[in-house]
Amino acid sequence: MPGLVLIDGGIGQLHAAQSALDALNIVDQQLASIAKREEILYVAGREDEPVILDPRSPVLKVIQQIRDESHRFAITFHRARRAKRHLTSELSEIAGVGPRTRQRLLSHFGSLEKIRSASLEQLAEVATRPQSEAVWKHFHGG
Repeated sequence: MPGLVLIDGGIGQLHAAQSALDALNIVDQQLASIAKREEILYVAGREDEPVILDPRSPVLKVIQQIRDESHRFAITFHRARRAKRHLTSELSEIAGVGPRTRQRLLSHFGSLEKIRSASLEQLAEVATRPQSEAVWKHFHGG
């Protein structure tokens, strides 16, 4: 287990995280949160005594960098998930192309754009002839 779990948010997020850990029977886990605007640290079990670091403190800078990196990671993850959902949803519109074929097409070609630009013969290397024709017609209107 980590020495400290750092939560982005204030007391409400700290309590929600503590509840989640309690539900998982994880006890004795150090937990703290950083309130964004005030840059105040709250430590679980000592919420009445928040830690207020000097704005020039190297410790505060490290905590802010950790928070900013976690934001960057989360945003990148959610954008990728949304993009994958979009890819799958457009391929889902094609009659006769099921989830396994969609996955094979995406794995083989790597992107919707490459599927769109593939020839009928290239598509037929991955899917059945009727599926390949359906995909090709979907993107080329033919």
